[in-house]
Amino acid sequence: MIYHLRHLTSFRYTHPVTFVYNMLHLKPRILPWQNIKSFQLNIDPVPAVQSDRVDAFGNSTTFFMIQSPHDAMKVTTQSIIEVLPRPVIQLPGIPWDTAQRTMRADTSPNGLDAYQYSFGSRYSKPLEEARAYALSSCRPGMTIHEVARELMTRIDNDFIFDPKATTVATPVTEVLKNRRGVCQDFAHTMISCLRSVGLAARYMSGYIQTVPPPGQARLAGADASHAWVSVYCPQAGWLELDPTNNQIADEQYITLGWGRDYQDVSPAKGVLLGGGSHTVHAQVDMIPENEILQARQNRPRQQILDQQQQQQSQYWWL
Repeated sequence: MIYHLRHLTSFRYTHPVTFVYNMLHLKPRILPWQNIKSFQLNIDPVPAVQSDRVDAFGNSTTFFMIQSPHDAMKVTTQSIIEVLPRPVIQLPGIPWDTAQRTMRADTSPNGLDAYQYSFGSRYSKPLEEARAYALSSCRPGMTIHEVARELMTRIDNDFIFDPKATTVATPVTEVLKNRRGVCQDFAHTMISCLRSVGLAARYMSGYIQTVPPPGQARLAGADASHAWVSVYCPQAGWLELDPTNNQIADEQYITLGWGRDYQDVSPAKGVLLGGGSHTVHAQVDMIPENEILQARQNRPRQQILDQQQQQQSQYWWL
C-alpha cells in the first residue's frame, strides 16, 4: 500500500512570540516494511537555524529555532510512503516467565536494546496497580504473545475512548482507575502492565488509516496521529499491538518512531519566549494512492481542489 501523508500542526498565540526552540519527531522511519519515497518539511515562519539528527532510539529528529516575532506558526510535513506486509511473527512464542529470564541474560545488541524497555519511564512506570491488572493475563503456561494479546483485548473491552477524560500528563494510575482515555493513555497503560511483570515494551508513534462510512466521501483532515505498543519476545522479536483497536499493526499503520513513552517521540515539543496563552491543533490526511489516482480519473484536478476546500476539517489536540 502506498500512502500520501500530510500532517499540519498549527500554533496560535495571544501575544507575539520572540523566540522558539523546538524538536520534531515527524519524519517516518525507514523500516524493512516501510519505504519513504519522498518527505518534505515546511516551517512558517522560516527558522533561523534548522538541523536534523538521529536520536538514541534511531528516530529521525529535527531541531529548529525561530528568532523573529510571530503570533502564529505552522509545521507541515508531506510524505509518500510505501507500507509492505510486516514480517510474520512465529506465534505463539515462548512462555512469558521464561522470556523474563532469557531477556535478562541476553547480552547481544538486540537483547540489550530491548532490555532498556523493561524499565520504568516518566509515563509508563512499573506499578502495583498495573501489575495487579496484568496478572490476570499471566496464567501459568501462557506464552508472551498470548499474554500480550489477551492484555490488549482486555484494555479494549474494559476502557472507554474519551478524548475529554485525560491530558498528555495524566498518569497511568488515574487511567486504570477511571478506565477512560485516548490511544496514548491505552498505550501507556499496556506498557506499564507489561513492564510491571518484567517484560519489555515500547511506545509506538505514528498514524493509522481511517476509512469513511460507506457511501460517504473522505473528509480532509479526518485521519489522526496514533499510538500503539510493541512487545519484545526473545528469539521472535517485536510484536506490535494496538489496544485502542484490538488488533495487530498491519499495512494500515505508518510508523514515525518509538521510545520508552510519549515523551521520547512527541511530534513537537520545545520552549518559547512570550506568546501569552496558546492553542495547538493538528490535522492529518493519510490517503491511499489508489484513491487519489481514481479521483483524478473521475474528475478534473481543479474540481478535486475545490471540493477539498469546501469540506469541513476535523482537528485533534496534541
